[in-house]
Amino acid sequence: MEDPPAEVLAEAAAAFGLLASPARLHIVWALSQHESDVSGLARRVGGALPAVSQHLAKLKLAGLVRSRREGRRVVYLVDDQDIVATVQWLIGRLTERAGDAGTARGARGLGA
Repeated sequence: MEDPPAEVLAEAAAAFGLLASPARLHIVWALSQHESDVSGLARRVGGALPAVSQHLAKLKLAGLVRSRREGRRVVYLVDDQDIVATVQWLIGRLTERAGDAGTARGARGLGA
C-alpha cells in the first residue's frame, strides 16, 4: 500500500486535531446520536452556550458538522458519516477497554 499524499495527511491531522478537544469530541458524539440546536448541545455536554457555539463554528468550518435553519432555530448535525463511524468505533472500543479493566480490577479485589 502506498503512502498517502501530503495533502491527505494534512487534512487527516487537521480533523484529528479538532477532535483532540474533549469538548468537541463530545459534541460530535452527541450529534452522531441526534441532531440538536446549540442550547440542547450545551445542556447535553455540560458546556457554556458561547463555548459550545465556538466549538460548533470550528467544526463547521472544517466540514465536520453542518447546520440548517428550522424557523428561528439553527439545528446542527454531523456532515461526514465516516467521521461518525470513526468516533463511534473509537469511543465504543475505549469504553469496552475501560469496562474490561474495571472487571479485571474488580476480580482482583475479590481475591481472584
